[in-house]
Amino acid sequence: MAAKFEKQIAQDQVSGGKTLAYGKDAMQTLSYWGAATKSAKPTPLIVFVHGGGWKRGTKENGTGKAKLAHFTGEGYAFASIDYRLVPEATVEQQAADVASALAHLIAHAGDLGFDPRRIILMGHSAGAHLVALVGTDPAYLKAVGLTETSIAGVVPIDGAAYDVARQMASGNRFMPDTHEDAFGTDPARQRAISPTLQAAAPNAPAFLILHVQRKDGIEQANALADALRKAGTPVQINDFPGTGLQGHMEINRKLGLEDYPATAVVDAWLKGRFGG
Repeated sequence: MAAKFEKQIAQDQVSGGKTLAYGKDAMQTLSYWGAATKSAKPTPLIVFVHGGGWKRGTKENGTGKAKLAHFTGEGYAFASIDYRLVPEATVEQQAADVASALAHLIAHAGDLGFDPRRIILMGHSAGAHLVALVGTDPAYLKAVGLTETSIAGVVPIDGAAYDVARQMASGNRFMPDTHEDAFGTDPARQRAISPTLQAAAPNAPAFLILHVQRKDGIEQANALADALRKAGTPVQINDFPGTGLQGHMEINRKLGLEDYPATAVVDAWLKGRFGG
C-alpha cells in the first residue's frame, strides 16, 4: 500500500511556475503560474496549501497536476506555497506563513498579473486546516496588514482537524500520532487553533467545504459548517465517494479532472465568487 501511494505521488508531481520567496526561511517559498490564456484584465487567483500532516509534504508533491492544469485552463492564476513544518515550526507559525505568502502575492499582484480583489484560499488535509484557520481567526491576516475581506473565499478539502480538541479526544482519529505532534496536549492551545471554535464573525466572505466518506472528516466538516452558518457566514458543503487514505488522497489528486464530481462543484462555486 505504501509503495502504491508513493507511486501515485511521484506521478502527480508539479513543476515549473515562477518561484518567489515570501520569507527568509528556505521553506518560505511559493510557485506561481499565470492563466493558460492571455486576458486583457487581471485574472482571479487560487492560492493552494498542501497537506502532509503538518510535518511533511511540499508544493511539488502535494498540489496535484490535474488541479494546476484545470484551473489555469479555466483562466485563473494559481499559486502553491511551501511553509515551515513541524517540529521545526508550530502550527501557529504555519498559519502565519500562509498569511505572509498571501500578503507577498498581493504586494506583487501588478507584476504577476492577477486581480488582488479576487483571491481564493484552497488547501487539502493539513492545508485544509490551515486555510480554514486563516479564514476564521482574523489575527493571522491582521498581522500582515490584511483583513478577512482580502480574500474572496476559502475551500478546505477533506480536513479532519477543524475542532482540534474534539478530534484529539475522538476514537476516530485518522492519524493520532501526527495530531499529537502538531497540536500538543494544552487544551487552551488546541481551542485557539481550531477553526470551528474561531468561527464567530468576522470570517472570510464564503466557504466551500469538501470531504470524502471518512467518519472523522464528515463530523469535523459538518461542525465547521454549522459554526460558520451560526456566525452568518455563507457556506456550502459537498461530499464525494472515497474512504480511508485512498479516498483522502484521491480527492486532492483527482480534483481538476473533468470526470471527477468535485471538479464541477468547485468550478461553479468559483464562478459565483469570482463573478463570471
